[in-house]
Amino acid sequence: MTSDRKPDVTPVGLFDVAGNRMVDAELWDAIAEKNLADWEAEWIPELFKLLQALNRKGVERRFWPQSRHWDWRDKMKAIEGRLANQSFSIVCQDMTQAMMTTDVTKRAQIASQKNDHLVYVDFLEAAPWNRREMTQMPPRFSGAGSILILAAIEQSKMEGFRGRIGLHSLPQANDFYANKVGMTDLGQDAAYQNLRYFEMTPEQAEAFIEKGRKK
Repeated sequence: MTSDRKPDVTPVGLFDVAGNRMVDAELWDAIAEKNLADWEAEWIPELFKLLQALNRKGVERRFWPQSRHWDWRDKMKAIEGRLANQSFSIVCQDMTQAMMTTDVTKRAQIASQKNDHLVYVDFLEAAPWNRREMTQMPPRFSGAGSILILAAIEQSKMEGFRGRIGLHSLPQANDFYANKVGMTDLGQDAAYQNLRYFEMTPEQAEAFIEKGRKK
């Protein structure tokens, strides 16, 4: 589902790596038809080129982008009409740079907040050109993932969950969530494709927010 309403827009900034400067961007509180059109017309062809290059180099499939099978249009259809789900996107230079969906029906697992409500990040993905592990080159823009995590924290606060968030991470993103975001790694979840489960406490949320302010 894409929203029929015009998304609420929050001004944010992404770092233009080649230009070594911050550039204006927008955080939308929806994944709109424009975002899905960008995904189909720009993300998919770029991903296909990257997969071709990896295949020609003989790179093992286990090292290929682990989100390559994600279909964002299907993901939006799956949550159509569900009030528990929220979507977000980041747009910069009239192009979608990242997207995320969240779910407020899950409960926390860390002992200090066991069974408390949290915002669960179902899916978070940056455009192929913004992912160093895919291109083996500097990203076009950096900071999109952190902005979306901040959006999930803000949603958690607005829901009264004090910044608690949780997610299952694809292996290629484990380092980002553990070290850059500072979430707690609760280990592999046998009930969820053995992906590692990460969770953030209110204290970790405040630390991540403060880290962003100091940049």
